[in-house]
Amino acid sequence: MTTSTLSGPRAFIVGWPVSQSRSPLIHGHWLKLHGLAGSYERIAVPPEEIETFLRGLPYSGLVGGNVTVPHKEAAFRIATEKDEVALATGAVNTLWIAGGRLCATNTDGIGFLANLDDRAVGWDANPGAAVVLGAGGGARAIVWGLLARGHTVRVVNRTLARAEDLAARFGPRVSAHGFADLPKLLVDAGVLVNTTSLGMAGKGDLDIDLAPLGPDALVTDIVYVPLVTPLLAAAAARGLRTVDGLGMLLHQAGGGFERWFGVRPTVTDELRSLLLADIG
Repeated sequence: MTTSTLSGPRAFIVGWPVSQSRSPLIHGHWLKLHGLAGSYERIAVPPEEIETFLRGLPYSGLVGGNVTVPHKEAAFRIATEKDEVALATGAVNTLWIAGGRLCATNTDGIGFLANLDDRAVGWDANPGAAVVLGAGGGARAIVWGLLARGHTVRVVNRTLARAEDLAARFGPRVSAHGFADLPKLLVDAGVLVNTTSLGMAGKGDLDIDLAPLGPDALVTDIVYVPLVTPLLAAAAARGLRTVDGLGMLLHQAGGGFERWFGVRPTVTDELRSLLLADIG
């Protein structure tokens, strides 16, 4: 542990906006459960101020924190120490201070995999083609995770150039496509992942036809408000396996908590119920 105050280490989540984040509930629950002094707060920082905020962290008295949209790629650029997952994805969601240096990793991919392992046991028994919708910082972590489990990945994005940039980062097992290609890409896909904000409350629906998907396909969404997005509802109506995005949020949080507060927490049904009650 690096820096602390009389009330214990102080950690945070930074984003714009950030008022919707449930991360304080997660970390507050773990702090109470383990009887630890410390705090975890929301900090709203607009894009034009994020560089100043991040560069000042080693001198702020904060021990580290999480980064959410739209700052994950900026945090990657500014962090002085990046682990191999951060370097592979080019986006970070977890920061900590060590030796006066701003260090970074990305636990989104680990959280994504842990969620599927928990809620869809055996989902990766026969790796094949996976389709990822979106090409932002979240998509990079999911692509990393899918590749780690042996899948090939087709990235579909409305702006093709962003999908091409993502594919170039990861190599020949990742291809880039526009939405016009989606129907044919789904025919032999075993996994479909939405990493866009479409389907999130207030962000508009993700209107795609799931008919080309095979009966054994898994559909998952990193959106967790609402818990059952229109995409997941449509998939369930076709009898497909679905996994909501809440577990990814829960599982990605543990690595940061351990770095900031010194204890490795676990994701429990009690914690999931706490978040579900808050989501309503």
